[in-house]
Order: sequence, then C-alpha cells, then structure tokens
Amino acid sequence: MPSVSAHFSVDSLLIARCSLLSIMPKKLSEILKALPAGQLLSVSDETHITAPVSESDSEVLAGGIFVARGGNAVDGHDFIRRAVEKGVAAVVGEKELNGLPVPYARVQNPAEALGWLSAAFHDFPSRKLTVIGVTGTDGKTTTTTLIHSILQAASGKAGFISTIAADLGGKQVDTGLHVTTPGAPQVQALLAQMVKNGLKYAVLEMTSHGLAQGRLIGTDIDAAVLTNVTHEHLDYHGTWENYRAAKARMFQMLGTSARKGKQPKISVINGDDPSVDFFKEIYADYIVLYSLQVPGEFQAHNIRYLPSGTYFELNDTEYMTPLMGEFNVMNALAAITTAYSFNISTASIHKGLAAVKAVSGRMERIDEGQNFTALVDFAHTPNALKNALDAARKMVLPGRRVIAVFGSAGLRDREKRRMMAQVSAKMADFSVLTAEDPRTESLDGILQEMAEGCISQGGVEGKTFVRVPDRGFALYEACRMARAGDLVIACGKGHEQSMAFGTVEYPWDDRHALRAALRGTPLKTLPTAQN
Repeated sequence: MPSVSAHFSVDSLLIARCSLLSIMPKKLSEILKALPAGQLLSVSDETHITAPVSESDSEVLAGGIFVARGGNAVDGHDFIRRAVEKGVAAVVGEKELNGLPVPYARVQNPAEALGWLSAAFHDFPSRKLTVIGVTGTDGKTTTTTLIHSILQAASGKAGFISTIAADLGGKQVDTGLHVTTPGAPQVQALLAQMVKNGLKYAVLEMTSHGLAQGRLIGTDIDAAVLTNVTHEHLDYHGTWENYRAAKARMFQMLGTSARKGKQPKISVINGDDPSVDFFKEIYADYIVLYSLQVPGEFQAHNIRYLPSGTYFELNDTEYMTPLMGEFNVMNALAAITTAYSFNISTASIHKGLAAVKAVSGRMERIDEGQNFTALVDFAHTPNALKNALDAARKMVLPGRRVIAVFGSAGLRDREKRRMMAQVSAKMADFSVLTAEDPRTESLDGILQEMAEGCISQGGVEGKTFVRVPDRGFALYEACRMARAGDLVIACGKGHEQSMAFGTVEYPWDDRHALRAALRGTPLKTLPTAQN
C-alpha cells in the first residue's frame, strides 16, 4: 500500500508563481517593518526579496525568506544551511547566528513573525478583502461553505479557504489530507490570489490548532462566526479552557485587525452554546446571536424535515436547505445571520442556501442501488456523532435500524473514545467499532476502550456492537447486516483522503470504501503486520 504525504497539498510552486504575477520585489527592511514592536531583535545587511516566505526547507524558493523556528521534534534552525544552498535571499530565526552568506534577522517569536512577513510580502491581501472567519468544534466547513455560497449568489466575487478546499475565484484547489488551517505562507498566498482574481469576500475556516499556532497572524478579519465549543483536541490544548481560549483568538482578532473603510467588526455567536457569555465579552462593533432555543431576532422556528430538504422559519420568512439534520439548521442560521449582518438580500440568501446540495463527506449519500440508506459523515467528536445519529434517526421509518461505523484516533484525545462509544450505544441500534487513524497506538487497545464505553451504557458485544479492526471489512459487515429501510452511516473520516497507521499516511477514502462494501468487495484497510 503506497504512502502519501500528510502536509498541505496545494502545490507551493504553483501558489508562488500565481502570487508573483502581481508582487514586485521588496527590500527586506520593508518587509520587516510589518513585525510588531519588540519582535525584531537584530538584522544584518540588506537585500531584495523576490519570492515568498517559507518555513519548510522543502518549499523554499530562490530569492525568498526562510523562517526557522524551534519545535519539539524538529528545529528549523538545523535546516538553514540547506535553505541557503537552495538560494534563499534572507533567513529569520530566534537564535544568535553569525557567518551566514545571506542577511539574518533575529526575532523574538519566529512563528508569529512568519504570519506578518508572509502578509507583508503579499501586500497584506486581507486588507483588500472583506474577511469572515468561522470557528467552532463542529460545523465549521459546512458553515463556511454556506456563507460562501450566499456571498457568491449576492456578488459573484467570493472565495473561501476550508479544510477541504480553497476557492480562489472560479478555481478550486485541494487543501490536503489530515490538515487543519493551512500555514501562514499558504493562507497569505491564497488570499493574494483572491485579490488578483478580483474577489470581494473571503470566508476562512479557522481551526483551534491554526489559531493557537499563529497560522492566521497577519490576516485582518471583519466578522467572526462561532458554531459551538464542545469536547475536542484536549490532547493538544491540555484543558477545555485552553481549547476555548484558542477559539477565542479569532474573536480577539476583530479588535486588532485593520479597519477597512466603514466596515464594522461583527461577532456572530451561537446563542445556544454554553460559552455564549464568554464570547460575548470579547470586543466587536456588533454582536449578533442566532439560536434555536434563545428568543431573539435570529431564532429559528417550525423546523420540518421533508424529502426535498429541511425547512424552517425565521422572522416570518421560510428558508430551505437541502442539508439534513437540526445541526445543519444551526449551520444555516449562522450563515443567514452573517449574511444579514453584511446587508445581503433575502433573495441571495435563499439562492445561496439552496445551491449547497451537499458538503463533501458531510452526511453524503452513497448509492449503489441498495435497498437501504448509506451515508458518510465527518463526525469525529462526541457532539458531532450525536448530531449525525440524531439526523440519521429522523431519516428512517419506525422499526428500521441505524447502524453506525466509527473509530477513534490514536495519539489524540483519549476521552473521546469512551464518549463516542457511549453516544453510539445510546443512539444507534448497532455499532461497528473500527480503525480510524490509530497512528503508533495499539488499535486493539483503542477498540478495547471504545468497547468499554459501549458496555457502560448497556451494550452487549455481539448483540449491539462488534469490533472489526479493518475499516474496509467493518463497512462491509455493516452493509451485509443492513435490511431494507435501514441506514448505515460511516463516521469520522468524511472527506479525508488518508488513514494513519504507525507514522505513515496510507491512501483511504470512506466514500470509495463504502461503495466497495455495497458492491460486496470490501477494501482492505490494515497495512501488513497491523492488527
């Protein structure tokens, strides 16, 4: 089974070439002026920069700037010589270095500097766009897609960057495999291309990792949209409070972002989320809430699920989205509220919502002529799984079963394993526990923790749940046991194009695997010697 790279998959040379079409060479000193006060400690000599900023020696371009930063596993300073050999015009780092054949700028925080320098090289593209950031535990990609579709319906000049793809204005590029928000150089290059293509709006999905690691530094936003904050990524952030604080960084950006004429800074918050008061305390010119439970201007009523779509009312106006589930009503509400905050017409909102028939890997139907429903969904958190199973339950007739296939990632938040299994034990009729990026952890050990979660809710192995380590065979078993009118839902991978075993990313797509299972020819997931 061939391995594939897990880094950001947009071709860096292509981005560089596109961006350079509208960028003139700059002096290093001009670019360094973008750094906040106190960041720059020293700089030697002067030179002209003719290529983008990079933080990976594999992506450096002759004439560019290489930013070296420390890390737990790899120290970028160790790759400076290699970057110089490839022709970089200048180097930025945090260590004291002498004797380099190119100018060296020493800074307090290279990770922060990376964002500012990348933005400066591209003439701060976000200042020439109306930028909307979307964050939250669940629903970010769908909400980003819906907002983009509405803005596109209204103006024809909207782009977006999500964890699935980036739309630069008539052209989409893939944004990777197991990725979060792209790195700062890629974000700024993509925004620069949007400016070059004459776009007016940019909608950016902003993950907690991307915010915490400073990948959005140098991006000036005009609106911050929150979907929700639930249990996720505690392996990285340590505590739930730290995780929420990472999300809050996007809202804090409203207070530090450049003003763009008379455009106000707008905060759009899920009024039903337990953290609503926390986010309301963060500065914005206007704070707007949307909800299902809390009375207000943007509270949805009379939700109806029909074969043609999901219908609901807001301020005596009926809206429709082809997307299913109450959680997608919330995603649509976030998009509608954001659109109204930018004075987008009701007609454009209707058109934009209706245009999104599906979002890749989100409640995506797989049809091979079977007599039951088969879906793929990205749900990989307890709350997202709960929402997905709730939507699935509404899609089957009484007496028909919901069969859930899912796993829980290795080297990630361990508590999720038990919690997700408990959710499925309560809400699905049958659970198939399987592999989902075990990485270097024991897959058998992960499945044992999940099995214990099922048992804690009264689950009985062999009767209400089973363990099938190979994901391809797990999907096959779920399809094999499904009867007419049942629903099989594969959760956790969604749009992703790889599966991590050990330290290698192997090609994998749940949609392809589910199609194969429906045809009776299960794909093999587990690499040789993996069990």
